[in-house]
Amino acid sequence: MHEFYKNLIISLLTFSIGCIISLVSPKILKKVLRKITSATQSKTDDYIADLIIDTIKPLGFTLSFIIGWKVLLIGGLVDKTLIGISKFIFLIYIVRFINRVFFKIIQRWSDKINDQSISEMIRSLSPMIGASVWSIGIIFYLQNMGVQMAAIWALLSAGGIGAGLALKEPVQEFFEYITILLDKPFQSGQFIHIDGIWAKVERVGVRSTRLRSINGEAIIMSNSRLTNGVISNYAEMKRRRLVHKLGVVYDTSYEQTKNIPGMIKSIVDKTENAIFDRCHFIEFANSSLDFELVYYIPTSNYTQAMSAQQEINLEIMKKFQSENISFAYPTQTIYMNK
Repeated sequence: MHEFYKNLIISLLTFSIGCIISLVSPKILKKVLRKITSATQSKTDDYIADLIIDTIKPLGFTLSFIIGWKVLLIGGLVDKTLIGISKFIFLIYIVRFINRVFFKIIQRWSDKINDQSISEMIRSLSPMIGASVWSIGIIFYLQNMGVQMAAIWALLSAGGIGAGLALKEPVQEFFEYITILLDKPFQSGQFIHIDGIWAKVERVGVRSTRLRSINGEAIIMSNSRLTNGVISNYAEMKRRRLVHKLGVVYDTSYEQTKNIPGMIKSIVDKTENAIFDRCHFIEFANSSLDFELVYYIPTSNYTQAMSAQQEINLEIMKKFQSENISFAYPTQTIYMNK
């Protein structure tokens, strides 16, 4: 019993000294680290210094408790349980510290890259790195607690096969996500067409991409479907080629018919952001004399292109009305014998 009280006093002294050091050392270390970090312009070292200062106190308390408890030499299940809990708390703070340092470095690295897609890809690796650090930390913890790792490795190997089969699709989607970011078939905010769907890209995710259709519906499409499909990216168009077919009635005179291409060319030339290509009388159709109009809108913006197209169509209607030219529509004449 005398030996127990002696160990108890030593244990309390050890824990108390450790707590005092844990309280004082962050203040001293803060002054030292501030002098070091003030010599650099980077904010990353300031962030890491703050992390060190914030982590030392709880780590010091935990370590002081572990050392103090070890001095008591109690042994048994209680000893193993408390030491195990203390070591796990210690592990949590260490892993959190390492992860936060990694995340900050990744963030700073990605911010320096001008390519947004590459930057997003680098940031997407953060969860994987965090999970890896936690896995390594837990393995070290189990080994330190005396767990037989041979059985654990065998269990993990068997579970890894099952997990590999279960995670086949998510892993595939992740690599398709990397493919989209590197290959850049489209980016957020661009208007695309795939599998009969016209939509604007809102966000490229790790497993799927969110699209917004022209009708307003939110469309969630897997990355594999996007990479394996044929994508038309209208945002990459430097100019839009518009082809229109219009018909006038057969009552249109020769002179009027001959002048129509010139009328339309004049209209297109006067329209802002429109480049005339050609206009020809192409066909004697069943109910009309058909013309084909081709012109370009030098923009990748769909709304601007439609506005220019609307302006041209209205001007053609106005010009035809002033020239007494009528648009044709399907008609059928029936002759009846009396």
